[in-house]
Amino acid sequence: MITNVNHALSLRIQELLKQKNMTRYRLAMNSGVNHSTLKNIIHETVKDNLLSTTILIARGFDMTVSEFLDSPLFSEENLNI
Repeated sequence: MITNVNHALSLRIQELLKQKNMTRYRLAMNSGVNHSTLKNIIHETVKDNLLSTTILIARGFDMTVSEFLDSPLFSEENLNI
């Protein structure tokens, strides 16, 4: 599966929301990232996601950014950069 970074980020957030039985609203509250920003990331309307936003999202899941990115979705052979 080859995907772009924005799609991988969207899939990872959706995967973790389901895994942790968490709503987007709860993630927004936990991370400090605006709910509409999260919605735009999930729907891939944001073209360039900031690393700082990704770090906040990881914190919202109570994870380090390394744990958040530790997914086959982000392996170089699966990304079209």
